[in-house]
Amino acid sequence: MTTSAAPVAVLTPRQAERRRRILRASKALAARGGYEAVQMREVAETAHVALGTLYRYFPSKVHLLVAVMQEQLQQLHEQVRRHPPTGEDPAARVAETLTQAFHALQREPLLAEAMVRALSFADRSVSAEVDEVGGLTSAIILDAAQLGTPTAEQQAALRVIGHTWHATLLAWLSGRASLAEVRADLHTAARLLTLSQGS
Repeated sequence: MTTSAAPVAVLTPRQAERRRRILRASKALAARGGYEAVQMREVAETAHVALGTLYRYFPSKVHLLVAVMQEQLQQLHEQVRRHPPTGEDPAARVAETLTQAFHALQREPLLAEAMVRALSFADRSVSAEVDEVGGLTSAIILDAAQLGTPTAEQQAALRVIGHTWHATLLAWLSGRASLAEVRADLHTAARLLTLSQGS
């Protein structure tokens, strides 16, 4: 049997506040100890909710940490909208935004590791939440690029940039890429937008 997290849109104000407490507790535990530190019972105790209540909101640790990632991306999206990047072209603006996001994740590497591991472990029951993560990533890149309505070629470039962002994050967390390599890969991927402008 597959289960999904409770839809956010139908929550009452009290339920929404409870959900925020759960996410705050999860984020704090992950930031201190990574993926393994996020245990459902401890999350419930830290958030001051019953364990059964926690499972009604989030059926598993993976659902929970993917939701934390959604929240982090929503905050980044709001930041990009409030303070748009100032690079001279779409590629420079996207590279600036993703590099800043990466530096923010560097400050809490255990939290980053927990979120990325959850995304990697996600099965079909978490597909809607994973799709939202992908959609938020694309929206952040699109708003950073300031393209207006992208062409088909630019949409393809945006998808590749999103894939590169997640892949470089995973490579850095696993020790397979240095910070310099991550920055170089992000800038290289972002230049696809410049190439697509000539299509």
